[in-house]
Order: sequence, then structure tokens, then C-alpha cells
Amino acid sequence: MTQRSVLVVLFDDVQSLDVTGPLEVFAGAGRAAGDPAAYTIRTASLDGGPVRTHSGLRLLPDTTLAEAVADGAPHTLVVPGGEGTRRPAPALIDWLRTHAPDAGRLVSVCTGALLLAEAGLLDGHRATTHWVACDHLARCYPRVEVDPDPIFVRDGRLSTSAGVTAGIDLALALVEEDLGRDAALTVARHLVVFLRRPGNQAQFSAQLAAQTARREPLRDLQQWITEHPEGDLSVETLAARARLSPRHFARAFRVETGTTPGRYVDRVRLEHARRLLEETSRGVEEVARAAGYGTSETMRRAFTKALGTAPADYRRRFHAPVT
Repeated sequence: MTQRSVLVVLFDDVQSLDVTGPLEVFAGAGRAAGDPAAYTIRTASLDGGPVRTHSGLRLLPDTTLAEAVADGAPHTLVVPGGEGTRRPAPALIDWLRTHAPDAGRLVSVCTGALLLAEAGLLDGHRATTHWVACDHLARCYPRVEVDPDPIFVRDGRLSTSAGVTAGIDLALALVEEDLGRDAALTVARHLVVFLRRPGNQAQFSAQLAAQTARREPLRDLQQWITEHPEGDLSVETLAARARLSPRHFARAFRVETGTTPGRYVDRVRLEHARRLLEETSRGVEEVARAAGYGTSETMRRAFTKALGTAPADYRRRFHAPVT
């Protein structure tokens, strides 16, 4: 079987999970596929010396970055994030600028995208990063097409992921591409994670994307909406459940959650429909009714506006058959 080299870049104040999450996926994938040598994994820092993660964990690299590429570029180069990306060593940026373009696949986890952007490697590409850093990435590197919503983005040989654990999702997608779904599923089960959250799944669920209301009636109502996307979720009906006038309810909901009731309902319904299309074999018409759209045409318009694709096309891309 093909042997694929994986090189993980280390630096002081790196986020430890950005390193160990993808590393554990690749390390387990070869065993899952019946070929322990499917991936050879090395870690490297500029000088080969130990680094300390932001949480204080000490990591000892296998080698220096220079030695790591002496015999050729890696198949997959992983650049993690962390506090150390805020003021990176110029020598690290120079190394990335010189050697990262030679890698077969270039992968960033979390704010590792900032290092790639500083090296000019994201110019003209679509990319994502941790939601906290998306505005910074877009503002400081205007030539990068920043998409703040998905948990990871694939753009040719370049892949970028959102915060921390999203690096595991991206690594699983790469393993599935390399070794097949069964190997990725075995690793996911071992790590007790989902096999594949689709890359364009939002970094936040509807409830996390909005603020949690302070007042209990509105907070309970938020939960009720997520549990009843197929119901009558008009402002009048929701206001009655909250025992407020429609005008007072709409104003209070926006103040406490940062969004309008209508937008919150739209996001809940879209999220529910996406999950049904990904995880079940229910027909599009049935999904539309279950998600509160009423008709497949209404759902199609919502999907096209929010995701740029029709529900049927979305299912073809992201449906994971039950095994």
C-alpha cells in the first residue's frame, strides 16, 4: 500500500489539541486499514528543541523543520494553531513560504490559517479558521476568501479547519479520501467521535450561534423551537408561549439573543433539514415537512439562499449511509 508522510509543525504556545487530534487520527488510520505503515508521522520545530503548548504541556519534536524536508516534501503538512500564531517567529513564516508549497497537501488547524496567510499561502483561496479569528483573518489578509461558517474548507490541495476539534473532522475526511470510509469509521469509533461532520456544517448550532437568553421564559422558548421546527413558529405564536405581546416579545428576543425570532427560526429549520438529509433516507418532501418548510420548493429556496445548493444536491454530497 502507499505510504504517506505526515509532518506536523510545532512551535511555542501551540494549541495541544490542534497537534494531537489530527495526529491520533492519522496514527490510528493505518492500523484500521490493516497497514500500520500507511502513514509515517513526524513532528518538527525550527531548532528541533522542545516546545511548550499554551496549556503548559511540553512536546518533544522528532526533528528540525530543515531536516524534516531534507529528503523531500511531506505528503501532508499540518500547521496547527494556538496563541503562538499571534507573534510567530519570522523564521517559521519563511520556512512555510519556502517549503509548504511543495507539500502534497497543506492543512491548517484552527488559527494555523493565520500562519499560512502570513506566508502568502492562502492568497486567492477560500479558507476558514476559528470563529474568533475569522474577522482578523479577513481584515489583515484581504486576498483570502474567508468563510466563517464551516468547520473545514477544502480548496484543492489546501485544507483549513475551524477551531481545535474541527481538526479531527478534517483529518477524518482526509483519511476517508486516502484509505476509504471503513478505515475512517473505525478510527472515529475508537476516538468516540462522529465519522464525518460535513465540512460545510456550521461551526455553531443555532443555539450556540445566538446568545442564550437571560430570562428563563425566552431561554426555554429557544429550546422549544429547536425541538419543534415543524410547528407554528410565527412571532404571534411564540409571543403567546412566552406570555408577551408580539411587539414586546420581538424586541426582547432580539436584545437577549442578538438575532430576530425569524432569523433564529430560519437557522433552526435549516439545521434540522440538513441533519435529516445527512443522516436519514427520508424523502425531500418529508424532510421539508419535518423541518417546518411545508413544501420542498420552500426548502429549496432556503437552501439555495443559505448554502448555494439545492437539498437534493446537498444530500448527494453529504449523505452518510448507515452501516
